[in-house]
Amino acid sequence: MRQVIHSDKAPAAIGPYSQAIGQGDMIFTSGQIPLDPKTGDLVGTEIRAQAQQALRNLQAVLEEAGSDFDHVVKTTCFLADMGDFAAFNEVYSSFIQSAPARSCVAVRSLPKGALVEVECVAVRKQA
Repeated sequence: MRQVIHSDKAPAAIGPYSQAIGQGDMIFTSGQIPLDPKTGDLVGTEIRAQAQQALRNLQAVLEEAGSDFDHVVKTTCFLADMGDFAAFNEVYSSFIQSAPARSCVAVRSLPKGALVEVECVAVRKQA
């Protein structure tokens, strides 16, 4: 059964979409950018601070869905500048050590002028 997932510990959707959808044991997240969940403001001006916030937001959505970074099977990472790839990887690997499948692409721009956006597919933790 399809389940809409929403966490107050992550920013509210800024468009007509859900933070994540659960379908059976699978969780499909929307991309998370580095917004402060309380204010909706962009956090940080450089890639490390923005990556940390985006990943904290993603973590909150996964936790609300009954999962965590150890149960992520695929991530898709969007960078506004591929020159930030190494710095982004440092932050990413401090959050996600399970080495899921991953795509990382440079994009022309991201919502609200963010430098990074991360989405994932995960499985729920078994009780």
